[in-house]
Amino acid sequence: MEIKDLKALVKIITDTDITEFEMENADEKILIKRGPDKEYVQIAAPAPAVVAAAPAQVPVAAPALASASTEPSDVADSGETINSPIVGSFYRKPSPEADNFVKVGDVVEAGQTVCLVEAMKLFNEIEAEYKCKIIEVLKDDAAPVEFGEPLFKVERL
Repeated sequence: MEIKDLKALVKIITDTDITEFEMENADEKILIKRGPDKEYVQIAAPAPAVVAAAPAQVPVAAPALASASTEPSDVADSGETINSPIVGSFYRKPSPEADNFVKVGDVVEAGQTVCLVEAMKLFNEIEAEYKCKIIEVLKDDAAPVEFGEPLFKVERL
């Protein structure tokens, strides 16, 4: 296989959700993997991340909630957030010149992309787990995020 063909194949794979590609013929064998498989599986099952992150946040956030105004108590009342399933950089839009995936007030469907988190030069689409309304964007564009950190405050519909 020529280099230009290999480059075209890699581009096709990176433009899709494919994480592993294998091709074999009599003369050569090609195996392309992208991203750590186990972390990607965790992204596909974000519900445990929400459950695991919530107890860790309550003790840290409790002192701030007691001393702040009524807005943080709204966060405590709703308790619904979309959290980052991985460590990386948060991006609100697919490219610098594009519009944001979502904005405050938008209603998003389950499975709809709400942002990207870049980890190890791979852009991972973060999707809504359920139909909801975006109440607040909790991170600035290009801000670093930790595993389980809230990205959006939402209201389940």
